[in-house]
Amino acid sequence: MSWDKIEGKWRYLIGKVKEQWGKFNDNDCERIAGKREKLIGDIQKKYGISKEEAEKQVGDWKRNPNV
Repeated sequence: MSWDKIEGKWRYLIGKVKEQWGKFNDNDCERIAGKREKLIGDIQKKYGISKEEAEKQVGDWKRNPNV
């Protein structure tokens, strides 16, 4: 799925995001608002991982057929 589609369906995908990254809450997801860089940055902060690892996780999640 393209990132434009993810942004457009963000409200629907919030549950999937919280499923994938359990440390996220509704406020986090509202603030991210489907923006890829915000999602990556928040994953880095909450999980203490590198930007590269966060980007990999987001890429893997995006390619998941259930997203």
